Amino acid sequence: MVERVPEGWTRAIYNGRTYGLARTTRAGGRSIAIFAEELGGTDLISANVYRTVAADHLRACEMPTAKVLAFLRAWTPA
Repeated sequence: MVERVPEGWTRAIYNGRTYGLARTTRAGGRSIAIFAEELGGTDLISANVYRTVAADHLRACEMPTAKVLAFLRAWTPA
């Protein structure tokens, strides 16, 4: 799901609302930060993904992991 998010900033639609969605990749692709902010609203989505040899590990930032996963599954480009 993270691969669908382009590097840098993009406009996204989720649940009928517009978001500014950003992806920043670090450490040769082993660390990915995802941040989405509802434009004109108050909703936020924030998570880090750590890629190891064994698996990818999603760490939501101060919100339920289910909220981040729902956003990553359903957002579309604006």
